[in-house]
Amino acid sequence: MSSTALVWLRRDLRLSDQPALSHACQHHHSVIPVFIWDPESEGRWPMGAASRWWLHHSLQALSAALAARGSRLVVRAGATVTTLQTLAAESGASAVYWNRCYEPAAIARDTAVKQALRRADLLVESFNAAQLMEPWHNLKGDGSPYVVFTPYWKAMQKQWQCAAPRPAPDALPAPQAWPSGLAVDELELLPDRHWAAGFAEHWQPGEDGAQRRLNEFASSAVADYDDLRNRPDQAGTSRFSPHLHFGELSPAQVVWALDPAGELPTGKGPLSLVRELAWREFAVYLLYHFPHLPEQPLRPAFNDFPWRQPAEYAADLRAWQRGQTGVPMVDAGMRELWHTGWMHNRVRMVVASYLTKHLLIPWQEGARWFWDTLVDANLANNTQGWQWTSGCGADASPYFRIFNPVLQGEKFDPRGDYVRHWCPELSHVVGKAVHQPSESVDLKFGRERALAAYRQISSGR
Repeated sequence: MSSTALVWLRRDLRLSDQPALSHACQHHHSVIPVFIWDPESEGRWPMGAASRWWLHHSLQALSAALAARGSRLVVRAGATVTTLQTLAAESGASAVYWNRCYEPAAIARDTAVKQALRRADLLVESFNAAQLMEPWHNLKGDGSPYVVFTPYWKAMQKQWQCAAPRPAPDALPAPQAWPSGLAVDELELLPDRHWAAGFAEHWQPGEDGAQRRLNEFASSAVADYDDLRNRPDQAGTSRFSPHLHFGELSPAQVVWALDPAGELPTGKGPLSLVRELAWREFAVYLLYHFPHLPEQPLRPAFNDFPWRQPAEYAADLRAWQRGQTGVPMVDAGMRELWHTGWMHNRVRMVVASYLTKHLLIPWQEGARWFWDTLVDANLANNTQGWQWTSGCGADASPYFRIFNPVLQGEKFDPRGDYVRHWCPELSHVVGKAVHQPSESVDLKFGRERALAAYRQISSGR
């Protein structure tokens, strides 16, 4: 118990149910929490602007929580391997612990870090802090991964186990001398764009904000979750996604908030919410087994899909990004995204379907825009969502399922409250008429063009 451990924090920015931190506190005399800003280690998907806004505030919240427990967050910037080696030498640490990430670049980085630190005679161990089930589990009988959600979910339920979340430590054992570090502000994470300044009206990054949202939702709104989760005009969703992504909240904490024994809930709303957690697990699972997915479709036939060319679709893409397509439900969603850093999941499907099918713009363009503008931008979920909607991924929407944004609006925003909120120029329009597109939009043409393109790859031409 006389040794020092470094706990390398990444997307596990909480103190409760924190296995790497708990292990360090139990086995070492002093513990040094560390955050390293190293965007180059993220490969082709460094953190987008909206996510950096969230990270800035989440790190500040974590730093304050650590200080209240007699500890501190040591922040540094630079190459991860050399930074950890330097910190270990400066502090005399004999061990480095972290919680696992599952993106392809993160796996490659963590493997290299683990090898380098072990060569330096450091004890290294990683833990699961983000998954109900590790992605290398829950395979089919032949050892291959599932590519359809329903059988994956059925198998997951048969193997269901959810350990009780660990409480946050009352205090953390501090070293005699702290290594130097940067202030969070010195990382310059906040985007230059003025639009992010309004995010604070909608979000409270950090573990306290995550717990507050969990407690409020689990005590009331979850009962109606299954009925209201598709209604963007209602406050029916959990909005846990950014807290889960940054690890301010663990999926186990959600499960135990819904069921006092951590079992599968029996109520319709709570079980529906746990099923959505399983969808998040499934996305990570797919990315782990098919690491090419952020750039390439799961279905090889879609490599030959006749997308429009950039020069041809540039103006349409820009109009979609700005929420100026003339399709009310699409424009409302894109403006919600711009103003809040988030979009209702039902509307995400509508705007994605419109981009990839009515406009015939590659799904990768939409994925990149979401990556930069979503505060919950998660590589696995973002990829899975876009490939599902465009028809090229696992469990994908069939090619002939082309969301009609007018009908989607009439069904899920029947009074037009959502559209009128984000498109105030339509505030004078009454009822379902608010969902009618402008005269310049030809939804029938877009649908027929998309169907022709999908038939082309289906026939092998």
